[in-house]
Amino acid sequence: MASALVIAAHGSHLNPDSSTPTFDHADRIREVGAFSEVREAFWKEEPSFREVLRTLDAEEVYVVPLFISEGYFTEQVIPRELRLDGWTPEAWASDGVSATAATFRPRDVEKQVHYCGPVGTHDAMSDVMAHRADTVLDARAGSQVGLAVVGHGTERNENSAKAVQYHAARLREQGRFTEVKALFMDEPPEVDELTSHFDSEDIVVVPLFIADGYHTQEDIPEDIGLTSDYRTGYDVPAMVDGHRVWYTGAVGTDSLVADVILERARDAGASIPANRLDDAHSSPQPV
Repeated sequence: MASALVIAAHGSHLNPDSSTPTFDHADRIREVGAFSEVREAFWKEEPSFREVLRTLDAEEVYVVPLFISEGYFTEQVIPRELRLDGWTPEAWASDGVSATAATFRPRDVEKQVHYCGPVGTHDAMSDVMAHRADTVLDARAGSQVGLAVVGHGTERNENSAKAVQYHAARLREQGRFTEVKALFMDEPPEVDELTSHFDSEDIVVVPLFIADGYHTQEDIPEDIGLTSDYRTGYDVPAMVDGHRVWYTGAVGTDSLVADVILERARDAGASIPANRLDDAHSSPQPV
């Protein structure tokens, strides 16, 4: 049976770059031919979550939210707009970072929908973050490099911090970096105190965001001391309080995120041969 993939993302009416990673990842997945149809769908742009299932011919659909954490959009907005009959967040049986997939029938179209957990909590995202750090580090970095995983953080959704802490813990266990810390914009430990959290001379900062926007392009560079005014630009690395600070921009723009989307779908039962993932992985990587 032919199957379709829907990549569900937030989008933006204000930031034209918000949807760029979604379209880029969808294009890469189309290239490897893992699905008969691949569609992007958005909350703030077109095509919308509400209409996307009607645009598909396939009767079996895998929906992968291109979001960092479980929460309001993955547990309420997307299932509601897709009209998944019988959906409750308990279907994932998640502790906030362990959602996998659950299968439902929409109320108004004859399709079977495998609704997946968000991309941002998949284990493979830890590897994407390490890769993202490697794309900016060069020969100037010593052998002792600390990694700051930066999230937004919010009191409204405790799972937002859980995703950042989860990947920081996994990267710490891997031992690739001398130190790994989870830092936040809106809750402690705060990113604007970056250098106080590290002993390492070199610190690489990876924001766990899906797309580049004012947080990653304006707020964080100023918060971590790369510049006092983002409009004047900044160097990477830059010396901040005696540390060399490297900065990557949003992890969600990394081309390897397409692999994670495929992994989410395969974990939900999609028939994706291993070499399909290898093909996607071997595509040229951005620097």
